[in-house]
Amino acid sequence: MRAPAAPESVRHVACIGAGVIGGGWVAHFLARGYRVTAWDPAPDAEQKLRRLVDAAWPALTELGLAPGASRDALTVTSTLDEAVAGAEFVQESAPEDLELKQDLLARIDAATPPGVVVSSSTSGYGMTEMQQRCATPERLVVGHPFNPPYLIPLVEVVGGERTSAEAVRWASRFFEVAGKSVITMDREVPGFIANRLQEALWREALHMVAEGEATVEQIDASITEGPGLRWPFLGPCLTFHLAGGEGGMAHMLDHFGPSLKSPWTRLEAPELTDELRNRMVEGCADTADGRSIADLVADRDRAVIAVLRAVREVRGGGA
Repeated sequence: MRAPAAPESVRHVACIGAGVIGGGWVAHFLARGYRVTAWDPAPDAEQKLRRLVDAAWPALTELGLAPGASRDALTVTSTLDEAVAGAEFVQESAPEDLELKQDLLARIDAATPPGVVVSSSTSGYGMTEMQQRCATPERLVVGHPFNPPYLIPLVEVVGGERTSAEAVRWASRFFEVAGKSVITMDREVPGFIANRLQEALWREALHMVAEGEATVEQIDASITEGPGLRWPFLGPCLTFHLAGGEGGMAHMLDHFGPSLKSPWTRLEAPELTDELRNRMVEGCADTADGRSIADLVADRDRAVIAVLRAVREVRGGGA
């Protein structure tokens, strides 16, 4: 792999795919002061992308923009080749379709200047399977964000079997410079780390709704009013470490270990019947209580900002 520019010197980022995730990446990079070129094949992509950036900008402004950050630094191009020409980093955020990803990444690889690292926002595919058609697969990594990418700090970075270790190191450092909290994974795992944990919780929630054991409202409240309040500061492991009192994790495992055999979870996904689908949709509508998606996004962003500020204050980083 040809040596890329230093992560700290990158000024031009290309975003390929401009939906919810791709658009969130665009907003994030703009707020961090980068010049962004974007491409998406949808005929109304530019209008939707600029609306998304406009909607995200107040939250980003409140968190603090980088010097020189501007929405005017966004250019939406008519072709993929134009978007990546001159780019020093590329973030792909196409829909989760393996055939589409393989084809698109091969096109990006062919069009992007040599040595430039290319990252995919995939939620579950491994880079090993996505880089199969690329001429220079050693520069491709997964950079898995969380929605919305312009607010949630985490990005999980991992390469495929044909990815160079240098590309993984470079991408991890670039994301750190770009204001992200980075987990550099040791190896590929389907769904990565955080999605596997989310999925376990999600599957159990679906089972409980399907079996009539809990409503959508009760499930959401059980997290927002319960363990979710600890998670911004302590992950599940340290949470249970404290549950062991002075004896810590050792006492917790010795004391509560037998409960692991209790039927508290069902990790296999339930059958997604029409009835279960409708109950989930209707439950979310009831919980939203008349608030539109735009209203919910605004409420979510305000809440995330408050949590981020609280976390910074507790960790000594100031408001």
